[in-house]
Amino acid sequence: MANSATTTARMTQAGLNLIGQALSIYDADLRLAVCNRMYATMFDLPDHLTRPGVSFAETIRHLIERGEYGPATDVDRMVADRVAQARTFEPHYLERTRPNGQVIAVEGSPLPEGGWVTVYTDITAIKTQERLLRARSEVLSDQLLARHEELGQANRKLAAANTALEEAGREATEMAARIRLTTEMLPAHIARLDRDRRYTFSNRRLGSVMPGTRSDIIGLRMDEALCPITYRTIEPHLTRALGGEASLFEVTHEPSARRIRISFTPELNDAGEVLGIYALSVDVTEESQARAALSQAAGRQVAAQLTSGMAHDFANLLTVILGLGDRLRGMDLAPEARAAVDAIALAATRGGALIDQISNLSGPRDLRPRAVDLRALWSELATLGGASLPGHIALDTRVHGLDDPVLLDPDALRDAILNLILNARDAIGPTPGTITLIARPHRDSWLEIEVRDTGPGFSPQALARGAEPFFTEKGEDGTGLGLSMVYDVVKLTGGRTRLSNVPGLPPRGGVTACTAGARVVLRLPLRRPPPGLDPTLILLVEDAEHIREAVRDRLLAAGHTVLEAGSVAEARAMLDIDGIGLVLSDIMLRSRETGLDLAQEARTLGLPVALMTSLPTDAPLYREATALWPVLRKPFSVEKLSAVLQ
Repeated sequence: MANSATTTARMTQAGLNLIGQALSIYDADLRLAVCNRMYATMFDLPDHLTRPGVSFAETIRHLIERGEYGPATDVDRMVADRVAQARTFEPHYLERTRPNGQVIAVEGSPLPEGGWVTVYTDITAIKTQERLLRARSEVLSDQLLARHEELGQANRKLAAANTALEEAGREATEMAARIRLTTEMLPAHIARLDRDRRYTFSNRRLGSVMPGTRSDIIGLRMDEALCPITYRTIEPHLTRALGGEASLFEVTHEPSARRIRISFTPELNDAGEVLGIYALSVDVTEESQARAALSQAAGRQVAAQLTSGMAHDFANLLTVILGLGDRLRGMDLAPEARAAVDAIALAATRGGALIDQISNLSGPRDLRPRAVDLRALWSELATLGGASLPGHIALDTRVHGLDDPVLLDPDALRDAILNLILNARDAIGPTPGTITLIARPHRDSWLEIEVRDTGPGFSPQALARGAEPFFTEKGEDGTGLGLSMVYDVVKLTGGRTRLSNVPGLPPRGGVTACTAGARVVLRLPLRRPPPGLDPTLILLVEDAEHIREAVRDRLLAAGHTVLEAGSVAEARAMLDIDGIGLVLSDIMLRSRETGLDLAQEARTLGLPVALMTSLPTDAPLYREATALWPVLRKPFSVEKLSAVLQ
């Protein structure tokens, strides 16, 4: 490769030396990059002034001192003036008569990277002919000759300017191509619309932001490029933008269920009139999912603060009632009185179950996502749900296109779906029917779960108020917390729940379709689990021997090697053992030092740390631990440990 470059350089220099004009190229620092033999010959320059790297100022000083530019009264000033003029890098043309009578045409053009190229042409013969023409002509006036000379000089200046303009045009074309390439690589759609709502520019990314939409939209109106539902949502903002009002808003692209953030910026002229609109569209689906989950968590925390005190006192009262009921059962009571005591105990027990449901609804629920095989989970739900169904109701479970594990909390999802199955069972009643449970991906962004039944469907009140806590249509047999809990779990993940009725066949002779059952659709973010924890040496610290043995057996079954310690002091003595890949410690240990103290020491040695605990989430030690390290709630699986560490 080096020999090829050297050969090319030699051939280029040989070609330049054959040109009958002198040529020099100076870089942005005004140092000689290249020149040809005619350049040295024309100005009779010594060898050291024709070598690459020599400064323009050094060459000019040599020519001035030699009298090339006339008498040199102040050499330094003359050199400084010509260097300053050269640094403007502007195209120029001039004709100069040298002290030896030679007339040189000097044509300079700036280079895109800085510096300039200059061509020197010997026009002595041309000037001699012009003088002969002036001397011998008796018919041509001095004015005509002067005009001829001016036109010649003007043409040469124009040629130099055209060269510069052509170079600028090439630069502008290349810049426009780079800008278009850059915009087409952005993960957003950038466009311009005129006052007729027609696209005049697009970076051809609309199809990636709104899947299923065509990307070649230049010349189309917005209502022609977008689906009708999406356009109806956007149209009011577009109208305001055409009135001069900038806007930033979010919409849901119904065909793909993606959340899109759109900004409209009016393009105004000097008079303040709207010429068009610049539009920027970005897919913010994951951001909106996270935002919804955060908002739901904040709402749950407020609800927990409002209800926790009352629930605590109510639980104390129920405890007293149940204690007194047990005492009464030990007495010799009449059958009627014993039946009354049993009814009181049953009511108190049901009240305790209601408190648990309120806690799950409003308390700070800790989602524990892990890798889940949906087909195995659906098989488990078929077993659990089928056991609670009477013989005349069938449960049909299906999974479409979800062969790989997904990341979700199976316990929360199982509770939610079992609630829906029991609700569907109650809706079907004594008549034969079917409950269908389906899982499928939606647009590669969502996991869609559908539970439908062949019952009478939702009433208008249930469709409007189904998500409200304590709303029920089961009378005194319903708590109104089942469907609300389902909403709560789904929102906590950043998903959404939809209630609807399944349209059935119209009655004979009718024109309106009747209801053929209820449908609940849960849409959860579809996420893939991270890779599992590679087998490693784990230092397990737990003071309860039976718990330590259970955790150790799980870690060994997963392929890990385990060192065991029952205290901080015992674990501290093992921290310098080579090869420890993880320190897994309980937070509360039966000693003055806690697992947090051990974790701090392990961190100073560069060892990864994870903590485990049964402490409540509002305990000070729990809050302190979660701010610094991964924390697992007992009991936990090895898969959950891997997910937390990832």
